[in-house]
Amino acid sequence: MFGAAHYAAMAVFAVACWGVGRSLLARIGAPGRRDAALEAAMAAAAGLGLYVCVFQAIAIAGLFGRGAVVGTVALGLLAAVLQWPAWRRERGPRLPSEPFGFVEKLALVAFVLTALPALVEPLAPPAAFDELMYHLPYAREVLQSGRLGVHEWLRYPWFPYNYNLIHAGALAVGDDVLPHLLSALAGWLSVAMVYRLGAQHASRLTGLAAAAIWLGIGDYESALIDISVALFVLAACTALWWWRESDDPARGARWLALAAFFLGVAAGSKYQALTVLPLVAVFVVRRERRLKVWALALVCFLVPCIYWYARNAVMTGDPFNPIGARLFGFTNWNAADYKNQFDDVRAHAAWPNGFLWGVLFAPFALAWKRSPAVRAAAVFSLYSLGVWALTSRYPRYLAASVPLIALVSVVGWQALLARLADGLRRALPAWNARGLLDRAGRWLGVLLLLVGVGGSFYMTRRSVAAIATTPAERAAFLDAHVPGYAVMNYLREHATGRVYQIALSEAIYYGPAPVWGDAIGPWRYADFIVLPPAEFARKLRGLGFEAIAVGASAAPTLAAQPGFLDHFALMYEKAGAKAYRILPAKND
Repeated sequence: MFGAAHYAAMAVFAVACWGVGRSLLARIGAPGRRDAALEAAMAAAAGLGLYVCVFQAIAIAGLFGRGAVVGTVALGLLAAVLQWPAWRRERGPRLPSEPFGFVEKLALVAFVLTALPALVEPLAPPAAFDELMYHLPYAREVLQSGRLGVHEWLRYPWFPYNYNLIHAGALAVGDDVLPHLLSALAGWLSVAMVYRLGAQHASRLTGLAAAAIWLGIGDYESALIDISVALFVLAACTALWWWRESDDPARGARWLALAAFFLGVAAGSKYQALTVLPLVAVFVVRRERRLKVWALALVCFLVPCIYWYARNAVMTGDPFNPIGARLFGFTNWNAADYKNQFDDVRAHAAWPNGFLWGVLFAPFALAWKRSPAVRAAAVFSLYSLGVWALTSRYPRYLAASVPLIALVSVVGWQALLARLADGLRRALPAWNARGLLDRAGRWLGVLLLLVGVGGSFYMTRRSVAAIATTPAERAAFLDAHVPGYAVMNYLREHATGRVYQIALSEAIYYGPAPVWGDAIGPWRYADFIVLPPAEFARKLRGLGFEAIAVGASAAPTLAAQPGFLDHFALMYEKAGAKAYRILPAKND
């Protein structure tokens, strides 16, 4: 029932998104190449983006809360009811499709095996580092205050937080597992779009394999916003292609405006989405130079994201705070913070997932020669990989481009495998004549699928074990997966004053709100813990702090300082993490 209730809530919101988005797309008109499933996914993505804008406007007005969320979702459901008859008429009768071949059946089974753990993963309690450090804490602050705010105790107080407003809406009507489901909703929509785009512009097998790769790479177990940004970038690219294929200038301009809107939602969710803009601008300017059309697209881009960038520019002088600090000046970060952050990104640099390397072979594929859309997707993929390699090589920063890279990669892998198969047929003509090569290929596919069954079963079982339906199960899971959870939870229940944390950034969501302290920013450790214990305690008391929470990695070093226990008294300890009360000064 736990999973069914959460998926039912996700489905209700998905229908509302489709209703709102379908109302918008009906005014734009139909794309030149009709595809009911792709258009439905695009409508839901458009509705999701519109909900971001509505929630943003409500929160700017200081009116965000349960009533506003329920009311806007109810309006979306009403829109869905009103749009349903027209959509049914436009969709028309279902036409019979070609039966699946053997390889397509293998790909379909592989997709299902990949989907099973992805369906269960979102049901676990929040335990991912970044979702606990700032994604969910920010969403909770929006809900509790009813407005957008700048919270300097978070590591990234000035970031654009578009999709976090969807998480805030989830917290307004459900528990903190529901944001996982609404993040997964973005992932499932993008998976559906990848499949339909692959089937349209290459083959059904290409679409299935690409959808399985993106589904396997995407993060479905947290409230991180990477797969949601990927959805909006993919939807923007799809709308751009519909614009390119349109033979009606007025309708084409509307598709272009929609693409700009999707990019605006993405840019208002994560700075990295901005890297797509130069390529899109070059793509558009080659065909469209009317100032009126560009102006409309610019307005549609700015509506979802201008608040964040304008606020930052006005309040800090850096519209891209904090990553623009070297150009616009430092505010909450200093030069050392900036360096430490980028050093950390470089330390976690890695090569792309192995499934994505097929993009190198795409130019040798028949789909490359036959489909302009495949070539455009390949240019986008190579551009994204190049920018990513030059700027960070941090895996999550590539996520926004992975759906299209996966699609192009499958095209490349198909070309490589076809050439290898042709080489084997020429090298082993006798085997080929007797059909031995084909049978060997089939058995190899079945063997790989059996391995996939085992992997899927293991991952699904592990994901099921992570579901916590009772308070006791939830506490046990969080104790095992969130370092310092017990200490933070104790302080949430018992602390009456301000709390400073050391080496427990990943647990602050479970502590009292707010919790100060971080490796970077205005409450950086370097300004506190390097002080002698007496001065450290004096500084904390002067700032109104009552207690400190210390992670297991830092606790022994801190407690070993001479005189530490003269100024800090142990309140609670578990799994190496500790909570200390700051003692009054001896002369008080």
